[in-house]
Amino acid sequence: MRKDNSVSVAARGLSHSYGELRSLQRIDLAAADGEVVALVGPSGCGKSTLLEIVCGLREPSTGEVEAGGAAGATGRLAHCAYMPQRDLLLPWFSALDNAALALRNRGAGKAEARREAGALFERFGLAGFEGARPQELSGGMRQRVAFLRTLVAGKPVLALDEPFASLDAISRAEMQGWLAGALRADSRTVLLVSHDIEEALYLADRVVVLSARPGRIVTELSAPHPRAEDRDHAVTDPAFVTVREHALVSLREGAR
Repeated sequence: MRKDNSVSVAARGLSHSYGELRSLQRIDLAAADGEVVALVGPSGCGKSTLLEIVCGLREPSTGEVEAGGAAGATGRLAHCAYMPQRDLLLPWFSALDNAALALRNRGAGKAEARREAGALFERFGLAGFEGARPQELSGGMRQRVAFLRTLVAGKPVLALDEPFASLDAISRAEMQGWLAGALRADSRTVLLVSHDIEEALYLADRVVVLSARPGRIVTELSAPHPRAEDRDHAVTDPAFVTVREHALVSLREGAR
């Protein structure tokens, strides 16, 4: 695989199978430093598996993959922070201690980790909830804590697997606007899995549409207004609507 310092994540000829079941087929994909790339496609097409491979949680059956210049699973894991669909907050920890957990795992002391994570609570709309247990937080606030925990891990690549799938439509739209702001303020390379075309086009610089299993790349689309401050205006803009319709057509064709 060609080395390129501007490329943060790269896959070439990547395929994966679970026994006889082929989940991904010859994926060629690259994400530049600071680029947000969204993956969309039918359920079961291998989107989450692709994230897990990039993050070093699995190895591909064939092909090559790198993250942060590292090809081995351990090296990829060292460069990637993975946020699964469920927030996985520890119910016996406060919001602050949950957010600080990634720092503790990096070797920071309890007081240092709390101080560093706590400094971000106001920016993340969590000020005043440092001592709250997860069950005392709304779904959106739980996701903010989970994202804060992912961010403070300090890794250059973030892998977000449908972070807002469990939220209602209103909360989801609010969280999309919030995440857009967070990514504007702290640029990272992001791979985002979503079932929501509008969400993908709003949050990402580029959207990769996968086919039904085994997942293969059907098309790639550039987002017209990635992470615009005014979400409602961005998603109703005619250019955005045109690209969204193109993406939907590609999804339908790839599902056949």
